[in-house]
Amino acid sequence: MVTATQPLRLHKAATPRTTGTRRAVAVRHLGPNWYASVMGTAIVATAGAGLPGNTPGLRTALAAVWALSLAMLVVLLVARTLHWTYHRDQARAEFLDPAVAPFYGCLAMALLAVGGAGLVVGQDWIGTAAAVALDAVLFTAGTVIGLVFAVAVPYLMIVRHRIEPGQASPVWLLPIVAPMVSAAQGPLLVPHLPPGQAQETLLLACVAMFGLSLLATLVMLPLIFARLVTSGPLPLAATPLLFLVLGPLGQSTTAVGKFADFAPGVVPAPYNQGFGMLAVLYGVPVMGFALLWLALAAAMVVRARRRGMGFSMTWWAFTFPLGTCATGAESLAKHTGLAVFDWLTVALYMLLVAAWAVAAVRTARGLVNGRLLAAPH
Repeated sequence: MVTATQPLRLHKAATPRTTGTRRAVAVRHLGPNWYASVMGTAIVATAGAGLPGNTPGLRTALAAVWALSLAMLVVLLVARTLHWTYHRDQARAEFLDPAVAPFYGCLAMALLAVGGAGLVVGQDWIGTAAAVALDAVLFTAGTVIGLVFAVAVPYLMIVRHRIEPGQASPVWLLPIVAPMVSAAQGPLLVPHLPPGQAQETLLLACVAMFGLSLLATLVMLPLIFARLVTSGPLPLAATPLLFLVLGPLGQSTTAVGKFADFAPGVVPAPYNQGFGMLAVLYGVPVMGFALLWLALAAAMVVRARRRGMGFSMTWWAFTFPLGTCATGAESLAKHTGLAVFDWLTVALYMLLVAAWAVAAVRTARGLVNGRLLAAPH
């Protein structure tokens, strides 16, 4: 888990190969990092659905947030299509830029996040059948794209990108976290498949993607932490990227909880009971580390803010990762029965909503004044 941010640098802008339309010109510098805004919006709806208690009107508000995320996804898909159609030189340069290429994982996570939120709360507005169909399409597309980029981006990093030892960045997690988002979202579709082979195959495929993403994350995290310790803090504008580390932690805790929820009746005994143990024995210590990293990242953000860190699209890194920690805490509350995890869920969700509101307002303002779509300096 999944979030994303403004690239730290881009290749120098070249002259568009065609004049196109004014709209096409406007999207020349619209990078794949913009899908982070979709992810961050969709997770507000998903995480809110699992809050303890029964707040009047909450489901309606969450469904409205999901509808907003769906509209944002459609607009961005169109805009990115224009980007690739009219500015192919810029699009190719993104692949060759190690600071930008990892953000292609955000496309997969945006599709998965919107599809999952549609099945959780969107069905209140469009009906269960339509929500299942929509999620099936977005889950399939998001999973395929996520698996492709989980291989393609590390491949490019090895054979095409030229990376110095001190350039390790949390954005490296983005393409390898996408399969973890699939692992957390896939179990929602299990009850809608024919019993037997189809249900068990999907659930165990999600377990396989959980392992794929987890082991890849365990390879990347030491590189990121070593870079911080040996080279010092990230640049001010990049400091919110530290929150990206929370994505695989919270999303993996959510995933094992979903396995435990849907394994009974799908996976044969005794393995179905093992998932319930895994949800607690894995989830509790990982959530503990997530809270440690949250405190460290928050302290670094406060430091950067005091030194003049202004708004950029990197602020969307606060949203989706916090959301995955909230859903992870929801899962632990369900599987342990401890009220402390309910309180943690509410606290994390409040942080998520605050971060989303600030990022959304500042992004809207930047779009209106054109600053966010301008060529980088």
